[in-house]
Amino acid sequence: MEGQPPPPPPPPPLQRGSAGDNPGPRELGRGQEDEAEAEATMDAFLDKFRSQPYRGRFREDTWEQEFEKIPMFMKAAPTEINPQETPDLACLQSLIFDDERSPEEQAKTYKDEGNDYFKDKDYKKAVLSYTEGLRKKCSDPDLNAVLLTNRAAAQFHLGNLRSALNDVTAARKLKPNHLKAIIRGAACHLELKNFREATRWCDEGLRLDSQERKLLETRAKAERLKRVEERDIRKAKVKEKKEEAQKGALLRAIQARNIRLAAAAPGDDDEPSDDADDPDGASPHAGLGAENAAGARMCLGDDGRLRWPTLLLYPEHGQTDFISAFHEDSRFIDHFLVMFGELPPWDLERKYHPDNLQLYFEDDAQEELYQLSPESTLLEALQHPRYVVKASTPAFLVLAKQSPFCKSFLRGRKVHRLK
Repeated sequence: MEGQPPPPPPPPPLQRGSAGDNPGPRELGRGQEDEAEAEATMDAFLDKFRSQPYRGRFREDTWEQEFEKIPMFMKAAPTEINPQETPDLACLQSLIFDDERSPEEQAKTYKDEGNDYFKDKDYKKAVLSYTEGLRKKCSDPDLNAVLLTNRAAAQFHLGNLRSALNDVTAARKLKPNHLKAIIRGAACHLELKNFREATRWCDEGLRLDSQERKLLETRAKAERLKRVEERDIRKAKVKEKKEEAQKGALLRAIQARNIRLAAAAPGDDDEPSDDADDPDGASPHAGLGAENAAGARMCLGDDGRLRWPTLLLYPEHGQTDFISAFHEDSRFIDHFLVMFGELPPWDLERKYHPDNLQLYFEDDAQEELYQLSPESTLLEALQHPRYVVKASTPAFLVLAKQSPFCKSFLRGRKVHRLK
């Protein structure tokens, strides 16, 4: 009838199999027994975990530390691998560095390890790895040249420039045109201030690659520094020549004044004294040009007059005054008027007045004191027949007249007083 749905299709015919397609009662019973046995085994396995926890599991309080012991999840490898603490890592290490592999394979492994350390800027470990690779004595000259060159780079970063230079030199013997070795050798010579050698190495490398940027930069820097060094050498020679001329003029001025300088201590760079000609151990040549502790030294001015660094000693109070350039024509009293225009803080008894001071020098050879007039000039004091200048710095004792300390200090000493 129009408008009604069609009738459903007839059901498919029933398919009957043979008797072997369906399990019989015996097979069905055996399968049920196996299934029951497997379930019992699983129950026993689970019951074991209920009563006995799994020993290999991570603990909640230490799981991060345990995770770190698994090689795959380590953030950083330990410095020393302990098989007891990290057995998995020790096992991997034994596989990597297996001595049964060829020397070439072992050397390459150490090279790769050194490169990893180098990338991490652990240059000391990189040196050790490259060294171990070289100890394998593989027969591949290119690999050995790479190991030497890489070790030189690590040594360079450690500041071991001589060791680095030795390595690149050895690398070039194995591989003369090894550009990286030439680049690093030039850098070593530059740092060692061997500017000519640095330029030579750069030239050899640029013959292999004329556009190598590092060699071009190193060569330019070496040439510039070489010019600076040559300029400094010229300046030093000019300065030395000028100082020698000044020293000669100074010596002639001292000799003309009959001033004696104490013999220089052994090892000093000053003029030696002639003990045979000077029984008192003093000579106009000795101690010439020596600096004192303050860095001052005697000098000859443009006016042809000498200026001396001079010490004034006040033994009563353990004090000193240092005059860096005492003009030889200046009087002692002129300096006293300036220095004691105001009483020093250590003069509590207010007795160190310019007109109340006595001046002496000590003759160490004879253990005697000689009195000088404050009105005398420095030149007159230095020309005294018994005065010897020590360390190019004249020294004088200053005492307060008639003070108890002055009397005590002079008692028992032979004093040559003013006439």
